[in-house]
Amino acid sequence: MSRIVYLNGAFLPFEEARVPIMDRGFLFADGIYEVSAIIDGKLVDNAAHLARLDRSLGEIGIRNPHDAAGWEKLQTELVARNGVAEGLVYMQVTRGVAERDFAFPKAGTEPTVVMFTQAKTVLANPLAESGARVITVEDLRWKRRDIKSVALLAQVLAKQQAAEAGVAEAWMVEDGAVTEGSSSTAFIVSRDRVLVTRPLSTALLPGITRASVLKLAAEADLRVEERLIPVAEAYEAQEAFYTSASAFVMPVVEIDGRSIGEGRPGPLTRRLRELYIEAARQG
Repeated sequence: MSRIVYLNGAFLPFEEARVPIMDRGFLFADGIYEVSAIIDGKLVDNAAHLARLDRSLGEIGIRNPHDAAGWEKLQTELVARNGVAEGLVYMQVTRGVAERDFAFPKAGTEPTVVMFTQAKTVLANPLAESGARVITVEDLRWKRRDIKSVALLAQVLAKQQAAEAGVAEAWMVEDGAVTEGSSSTAFIVSRDRVLVTRPLSTALLPGITRASVLKLAAEADLRVEERLIPVAEAYEAQEAFYTSASAFVMPVVEIDGRSIGEGRPGPLTRRLRELYIEAARQG
């Protein structure tokens, strides 16, 4: 059975979906995207993802084509049509189709809406057992990283550096401190067992999984500090991990070739991953 995608009001076979070359997402990366995980056929942290989608669209002046209930109805139908029990659902909204010009097109131009699913193992990821290795790279991105833009060239280059180094992720660094991963939020556990992650600002994306993990940490009476993480401190951390919609809570066992803690997933990281999956399954 062909994969079914959603494009501008219609559910279509993947092979039949077409977007015009004058779409501003293609020409200017003028668009926003979101990704929600699917576990047991159900969406994870979805209300927060849809709220972030709405915020990002508002920040760049694109009209949100659906309210939260409308989006969730489309997501649920797309997941069902593709029979995805575990994986991801991707949503993208661009400023639409118009003759190429940097300025916004005329009022009333309809946004382009694309959605698709990806069947993917997110629960039994082997990296969760072995731990991920990461490298640090220079953060080359623009100054509004809090907007989930489809303009991801810097992240693509960072991820490629990680791939060429044979590691799972790249942590981007600015002024000697970690901003975030190329597609994730960075955390460390300090030597005195404090969970540390960078505070929200325009310098990084407000991670949805990040927010859930911070709530779980607070419920577990684990002390949390939201502050900058110097790379030198990350090297000396007791534990480290990153979070995202597809990775959940992923232990990090090596940064730039330096072993973290005992060189294997730490007990706190393992517990937070367990708690997150348990909460996700409960809905």
